[in-house]
Amino acid sequence: MNRKNIISAIIFILLAALTFSAIFKGNDMGAVFAAMNKLHPIYLIAAMATAFFFVSAEGFMICYLLRSLNYKTSVAACVKYSFVGFFFSGITPSATGGQPMQLYYMNKEGHKVSDSTVVLMTVAVIYKFVLVVMGIGILIFCYQPLAQYLQGYLYLYYLGLFLNTALVVVLLFIMISPKCFKGIVVGGEKLLKKLRILKHSKHRTEKLIDMADQYHEAVLFFLRNKGKIGAVIAFTVVQRCSVFFLTWLIYRGLSLDGVSAFTVMSLQASIYIAVDMLPLPGAQGITELMYKTAYSQIFPGASLTASMCITRGLNFYMVLIVSAFVALWCHFRLKRRT
Repeated sequence: MNRKNIISAIIFILLAALTFSAIFKGNDMGAVFAAMNKLHPIYLIAAMATAFFFVSAEGFMICYLLRSLNYKTSVAACVKYSFVGFFFSGITPSATGGQPMQLYYMNKEGHKVSDSTVVLMTVAVIYKFVLVVMGIGILIFCYQPLAQYLQGYLYLYYLGLFLNTALVVVLLFIMISPKCFKGIVVGGEKLLKKLRILKHSKHRTEKLIDMADQYHEAVLFFLRNKGKIGAVIAFTVVQRCSVFFLTWLIYRGLSLDGVSAFTVMSLQASIYIAVDMLPLPGAQGITELMYKTAYSQIFPGASLTASMCITRGLNFYMVLIVSAFVALWCHFRLKRRT
């Protein structure tokens, strides 16, 4: 873990402490814990499985795309990449640390940087694309309930939808434009040389240009095999819905009824869209505040804070802790090998 990631981890811990302090302040924690104890064990187990499926699903897609490029890789290895990505995304602002660390470990285990970049970018673009389509659908068909539940946080929903849409457009342009990608790679190297971070090397420049050409070849392969992209899109929809479904499992597990699964899941989707691009590690603090506002009319009394603690604890903190152990294992395993 480099200095930047250590600083991000410290900021993450501070934000977590402030978040927990804000959650507990002004709440009758005895009533909250009593409400949490009412959660049915079957629903708790199902919610935990759903949280791990959400992260593992990215690994399944990475494996599928790598095998499409004729790599002999295991599902377990690719699931490992997805947990590493989740950890570093969770502790860095706007989830910027995940893909670079995935790329690093994939390269160390024999995958070409060009191919790995295409695979990870394809997964990222489709992931964001599905989120944007869901967001636009919610805005068009469920605007009144959305405004009613989100209240003063509706502007964050618009901001999140705009930022995600802009990112999808930019990533798509980079993917389908070989000149743009090559310009970014070569231009980045020139900038680093001007800043004297890198020394002049003709061999490195040629290697980077070759990597950019290989990257474009991989992009063309996926563009010619639209069925594979369609399969990843379909599976991403399932993956996205799984984490929204987790909230409904908690709702039912607390013996609550009267609100449809669609409403509960749509609200969770709207929270994800609103906070996804915010420059906060793990979107801590704002996620919890939005949750309490959005679900205040759905979870009565102490069950609101209880459901938030359980939902957020499962779909983020629990998976983050497991991901931290996976990242540590990868780090020490690599050190032993080198």
